[in-house]
Amino acid sequence: MSTAQTTSKAAAAIDKARAQGRAALIGYLPAGYPSVEESIAAGIALAENGADLIEIGIPYSDPVMDGPVIQAATTAALANGFTVRQVFDVVAGITSKTDAAVLVMTYWNPVMRMGVDEFSRRLAEAGGAGLITPDLIPDEAGEWFAASDKYGLDRVFLVAPSSTPERMQRTVDASRGFVYAVSIMGVTGARTSVSSAAKDVVAAAHAAGAERVCVGVGVSNASQAEEIAAYAEGVIVGTALVAALRDGGAEAVATLTRELSTGLKREDS
Repeated sequence: MSTAQTTSKAAAAIDKARAQGRAALIGYLPAGYPSVEESIAAGIALAENGADLIEIGIPYSDPVMDGPVIQAATTAALANGFTVRQVFDVVAGITSKTDAAVLVMTYWNPVMRMGVDEFSRRLAEAGGAGLITPDLIPDEAGEWFAASDKYGLDRVFLVAPSSTPERMQRTVDASRGFVYAVSIMGVTGARTSVSSAAKDVVAAAHAAGAERVCVGVGVSNASQAEEIAAYAEGVIVGTALVAALRDGGAEAVATLTRELSTGLKREDS
């Protein structure tokens, strides 16, 4: 696994940020919202204004983990006729214009429907870095291990406050690129304060050997980003960026990204 580690686009992006004395900024956007072209423009705006990694979410009809802002965006994308294969157009549109590592975040069902090997091949061809899989656990990921190794893709699994030590260890060992720490149980969304549970989850992941842990769920402004940057290698922002895209297009995404990126300096650097 260590040889594949050296080819990880996500790890390289996080390490580059760390070398500059800051946590990495990871921005989430749903594919196809408000249109395929506009989601590409928003992704490019993210990359050009301080985001190190970009998560592109596949709209799903039953988004169990998403808060109302992201749900509304994915529902709109589906209503506009978005299909799963268009995610590769979005990824290619961003990677062809920027150096950002682009990962696709998806529930496992759409990947299974297309075929794990086929999905992985097309993602690699589009320049994608890998997959974030919120509802896939390492115990059930045999096909994904094989395909991600075959195509050199990162595999990002999630850990949460509820993760047992055994589950934490298994997830850290299975992940490549980074480990995604969910800071609160329940749905995502911008919050006024970041859960203190996040710090404990990150500490547990580090203790299990994770070199790069990124925190998602609930970050909406620079001061919250700064709070997380003190102990995690990356800060993931979703809802606030999707709201900016909804209200002001790619230009608003650029503005918020610049603001968020000011909060990422690390004290220990």
